Amino acid sequence: MSKLVVTAAITGGVHVPSLSPYFPYLPDMVVDQAVGAAKAGAAVVHIHARDPKDGRPSSDIGVFRDIAAAIHAQCDAAICVTTGGGLGMSPEERVKPVGILRPELASLNAGSMNFAIHRLADKIESPKFDWEVPYLKSTEDLIFPNTFRSITAFTRAMYAVGTKPELEIYDVGMINNVKYLLDTGVLKAPLYLQFVLGILGGIAATAENLVFMVETARKVIGADNFVWSCCAAGRAQLPMTLLAMTMGGNVRVGLEDNLYTGPGRLAKSSAEQVETIARIARELSLDIATPDEARKILGLKGRAEVGWAVAA
Repeated sequence: MSKLVVTAAITGGVHVPSLSPYFPYLPDMVVDQAVGAAKAGAAVVHIHARDPKDGRPSSDIGVFRDIAAAIHAQCDAAICVTTGGGLGMSPEERVKPVGILRPELASLNAGSMNFAIHRLADKIESPKFDWEVPYLKSTEDLIFPNTFRSITAFTRAMYAVGTKPELEIYDVGMINNVKYLLDTGVLKAPLYLQFVLGILGGIAATAENLVFMVETARKVIGADNFVWSCCAAGRAQLPMTLLAMTMGGNVRVGLEDNLYTGPGRLAKSSAEQVETIARIARELSLDIATPDEARKILGLKGRAEVGWAVAA
C-alpha cells in the first residue's frame, strides 16, 4: 500500500458546544485545532464554519475564508471544505464555498439518508446556547437530501475550480449512486471514497460492514478506480480506523466524529486522536503521508491554487 493519509475533521455540523468544553465551535478554536492536528501528523484537515457568536453551523463565506486562510498560513496541510454544511441548510448554501474558495478537496455526500443525532440532546443538562437542544432534537424528523441533481451540480461546481470531490459513503446503496455518476460521466476516475460508519440512518460501524463496503466498491466501481478512507462515529472511531489501516485504507479522526479519546475521557483536541493513530500506524510499520505526499496520492491540485492563498 502507499503511505497512510490521515485526515482530521475538526468541528463538523453535528456536535454542539455543550457536549464538551474542548469542542472547537469558534473560528480561532477551529484554526488552532486544525494546525495542531497537522503538526501531529494529519495531511488533510476537514473544516466547517461556525457562527462566531454562538457556534451554530454557518455557510458564511467570510468565516470559511478566515479559517482556511489562517490554517494555510500556519501549516501546509491540504484543506477539505464541507458541502455537508449544517443540518437543514439548502443545497445552495452548502455548495457556495466551493466556487468562491476553490479548495483542494471538498466533501461530496453520495446519497440521501436519515441523519439522526437527536439522542445527543439527552446528554445536555445546561446548554450554553438556546439553539443546541432544538437543533439536535429536530433530526428525529430530518432527511439529509443529496439527490442525483444536487450531487451532479456539486460535482460540476468542484470540477470547474479544480477541487477534488471526497465522496462520503454512508451506506452500501450509495456505492451504486457513485457507479451511476461515473458511468454517465459526471464523476471522473480515479475517485476518492470515504466510508462513513455509525451514523443512525446509515450503515452500522462493524468490521463486517466495512469489509463489505470496500469489497462491494471494488466489484461495482473497480479496484483501480478509487482510493479510500474510513471514518466512524463515536466509540467506533478507533476500532474502525484501525481495521481500515490493516486493509490498506486511509483514515479520518477528529472531534467532528468523536469527542472522546477513550471510555469517559474527553479529547482535548483533534490532535490527540491524530497522535493515537500515528502511534498505531508506526506500530503497524505504516508510513504516514506528508501533505505533499497526500496530494499526490489523492490527485490534488496543490495549495497555491486555492481561493484563499492570496489572503493568507
